[in-house]
Amino acid sequence: MTYKLSQITKKLNLDFTGSDIEIDGIHTLKEATSSQLSFFTDAKYISELPQTKAGAVFIDAKYADLLPSTTVALITDEAYLKLAFASKFFAHRVTTDTNKPIFGSNCDIDSSVTFGKDVTLGDNVTIMAGCYVGDNVVVGDNTLLYPNVTIYHGSNIGEDCIVHSGSVIGCDGYGFAHTKQGEHIKIYQNGNVVVEDSVEIGANCTIDRAVFGTTYIRRGTKLDNLIQIAHNCDVGECSLMAAQVGLAGSSKLGRNVVMGGQSATAGHLEIGAFTTVAGKGGVTKSLDGGKMYAGFPAIEIRLWRKMQAVLMRLVKNR
Repeated sequence: MTYKLSQITKKLNLDFTGSDIEIDGIHTLKEATSSQLSFFTDAKYISELPQTKAGAVFIDAKYADLLPSTTVALITDEAYLKLAFASKFFAHRVTTDTNKPIFGSNCDIDSSVTFGKDVTLGDNVTIMAGCYVGDNVVVGDNTLLYPNVTIYHGSNIGEDCIVHSGSVIGCDGYGFAHTKQGEHIKIYQNGNVVVEDSVEIGANCTIDRAVFGTTYIRRGTKLDNLIQIAHNCDVGECSLMAAQVGLAGSSKLGRNVVMGGQSATAGHLEIGAFTTVAGKGGVTKSLDGGKMYAGFPAIEIRLWRKMQAVLMRLVKNR
């Protein structure tokens, strides 16, 4: 889907000066191309303004001069809200249309499985009763989907994967902009999910599609049951997560991260490779790799144990 910039700005009640360029999507300042919109709402990304290649940017007037001359400034004091309204232009059109998938050899597909359009299945794929596989989904060789798995449009599932019953891959991330009156406006989630090879996903897990770009579950990762992976997360290779782990949006995990049951992260942080977070640990800031952490907020486990011991002595000595 491509729109003239003037078509979008007319709907958003915005004016602009410059070329009426063709727009085919939305992305971050860093990743946007000359045919995409972007937005600026957070001063910590100010260094990215002069380097952006975005065709146009929703931006407050006081920062507009920092944009390159090739980028159209869309002046607004509600940049995030305008982004939300603009995202609807590029949303996937949901229909019940279907066509026959491209099947590899030796696939075993239950007759109750529902496919969207333009699905591609590799060799030896097994899909059990009650599954839904949406538009433009790719499922790799030797992958098994247990009953009632749902895979939303545009998702890519690698080879030798197992997805257990009730899991949902590619559902919308939890993204809303807010009006001055306190109404919540949906930001359409126009990215996708990529699950790499040899991943196992437990029962009743949810993996959200990206706002734009991709949510990644990297090769060899194993998820227990009842896990929530939010939009734009990047879970490193061979990571392990026990039941009820929750990752907030844009969390980035290195390889071989281990997270105990009911542990969780705040959004937009990084956990280094070979890190362990103990059960119920709450990660509120980025963590160095190769260490063990516990508690809320999560700290190195040796310090946490000392704190618990001191607290216990204080209680006993009262």
